[in-house]
Amino acid sequence: MSGETEMIAVCGLECHKCDILQATDDSKIAQEVVDWFKKELNQDVKLEDIHCMGCKGDRTKHWSPDCWILQCCVDQKGLEYCYQCGEFPCQRLTEWSKGNERYGKALDRLRCMGEEQKS
Repeated sequence: MSGETEMIAVCGLECHKCDILQATDDSKIAQEVVDWFKKELNQDVKLEDIHCMGCKGDRTKHWSPDCWILQCCVDQKGLEYCYQCGEFPCQRLTEWSKGNERYGKALDRLRCMGEEQKS
């Protein structure tokens, strides 16, 4: 894969822009994430739990190793990205993409990656 896609999650999110990935090596960002969870979601998250090496990294160091997209794409179908699936974009991924602007952009990114792969 090209350098452009090395830090793209299976769902199309840009890992290098993710606070949780950055928090792995930056305690200040990690604390900001913990504070955000407390304030916005009223959830207590431990500082040591804020870490991720991306979908293609060590699952024990993944923020969400039980991510349904990761499980479907990688574990069940053996794919690297969702756009490689014969069902892409599936209904569940389409619904997920409506969750926020970043998710919508991630789905668009996957569509573009699929088109580039075809050419």
